Amino acid sequence: MAQVIVIGAGLGGLPTAYELRHWLKGGHQITLVSDRPQFTFIPGLIQVALGKIPLEHVQLDVASLCKRHGLGWVDSAVVRVDPDQQTVQLANDQVLSYDYLVIASGPSLAFDEIPGLGPHGGYTQSVCNPAHALIAREAWEAFLENPTDLVVGAAPKTGCLGPGYEFALLADEELRKRGLRDRVTITYITPEPYAGYLGLPDLYMARELTEGVLEEQGVQVVTDAAIARVLPDRVELSDGRQFPFGYAMILPAFRGAEYVQASGLGNDRGFIPILPTQRHRDHERIYALGVSVHLEQPYHTPVPIGLPKSGQMTEAMGAAVAYNIAVDLGALPSPHQIPTLEALCFAEFGQTGIAYIAAPILPDPANGQRRYSYATRGAWVNWAKAAFERYFLLKMQWGIGLPWFELWGLKLLFGLSLLRPVTQSVRPNLGPNLHAPHHT
Repeated sequence: MAQVIVIGAGLGGLPTAYELRHWLKGGHQITLVSDRPQFTFIPGLIQVALGKIPLEHVQLDVASLCKRHGLGWVDSAVVRVDPDQQTVQLANDQVLSYDYLVIASGPSLAFDEIPGLGPHGGYTQSVCNPAHALIAREAWEAFLENPTDLVVGAAPKTGCLGPGYEFALLADEELRKRGLRDRVTITYITPEPYAGYLGLPDLYMARELTEGVLEEQGVQVVTDAAIARVLPDRVELSDGRQFPFGYAMILPAFRGAEYVQASGLGNDRGFIPILPTQRHRDHERIYALGVSVHLEQPYHTPVPIGLPKSGQMTEAMGAAVAYNIAVDLGALPSPHQIPTLEALCFAEFGQTGIAYIAAPILPDPANGQRRYSYATRGAWVNWAKAAFERYFLLKMQWGIGLPWFELWGLKLLFGLSLLRPVTQSVRPNLGPNLHAPHHT
């Protein structure tokens, strides 16, 4: 029987573990490993930071979920992976053996690439993890006592740009509700060539709709901006322009997890090279998904921007990983599956919202085109996002990964598909005969 270890219990790891449990029967053991005992719905952290909801509303206890749904659970950070011995060394001195390893631990945050960036030793806030969201909320409450200038934006190489827009416009809404908006100048600083670029050119109406809502709300936008450093009261760009602030939330660039870099499993930024099936390029028994993987950015801009990796893309990658491991173990028939990387992103902008759709994210290499891509605006986007958040948390409570009705709904409503079979084998099928050494 196989030992499958999933590193990470977040938006990628927990659903993937559920999918593995769904496909693998008959004694196969799936174990989650993470140093974060709470599952957090990360998109909800913007509202936590702005004091709109408590953190507990977007969290679930991982240990109880694992116990309820037949998963192993180890609460510890990972120090190193040995792909030759097929072991995972933990910070609590345990060494776990695996037959298959799934890396879904997300990124490390590259605050150190810009002096003064980040909440630890820097002067800006972040909404990238629960601890940062709580620090940001405390700073926001202090800011409301004496509101001045608000700066929101993203560092060069940032790939996940949508939360910055959401933070700026939800902050605008909160300030208006409190009668403070006329005292605050909001500036949005972005490496994008235009607002709504999001790392992807040619999304129909994305620029017009995004620029429109920012203009309506009086948000000043600075594009092609490379933040050089942050001082206690201002952001300085590489061209010398400076923007004062009383509060700043700047999204950092990402790198791969530290243990990935320490184990030699990633590229120069620690992102994991993968085959289309999500298998590691060099290691048969390792799969990876989500922000941890390397996806080549085919589009070049004056200030570099990462390729976006949405939550929906992460779900699709995780579903492919689980299916493919089940194929490897003989629990499902061939062929392997690959994620289509078709993405839908709901962005809440106060009284309105914008849905950004790219099918797929990466263009067809044969013709450089996508099937379609567009943006659409309306209050319905906010309702849809709130409904999806509630659905996703319920899904995690129920122990469901990617059910058929979710796939059906995405296809019916948005024309999106998440998985497709490979037409030709891109890796050998190892089959159910396992040869991993066992360690204690």
